[in-house]
Amino acid sequence: MNEYQFVLPYPPSVNTYWRRRGSQYYISDKGQKYRKDVQQIIRQLKLDIFTKSRLRIKVIADVPDSRRRDLDNILKGLLDSLIHAGFAEDDEQFDDIRVIRGVKVPGGRLGIKITELENA
Repeated sequence: MNEYQFVLPYPPSVNTYWRRRGSQYYISDKGQKYRKDVQQIIRQLKLDIFTKSRLRIKVIADVPDSRRRDLDNILKGLLDSLIHAGFAEDDEQFDDIRVIRGVKVPGGRLGIKITELENA
């Protein structure tokens, strides 16, 4: 079982990640920037491995400020960005997802721990 630990910037919420024009949805400018930032980090860490394994992810979400926020709003942008960066093939591979609220950190950040699960 391989395990990967790294830190990513705090993502835009799902409410600002996606935009709609008429009946079409698209990724916002904030979302595009986040995807590029994650891709750069994943490549620098040489984690663009396109794993096919089933995965467990634990996220420590150090929030950027004291506002009330739903932690589940960070997941879609985070998982989509990891897939776009080449860490895995599809966000469907994540079988176990855990998000824990951390401390307040200016700008926010995500502590990520991903474990490849043994195939059943």
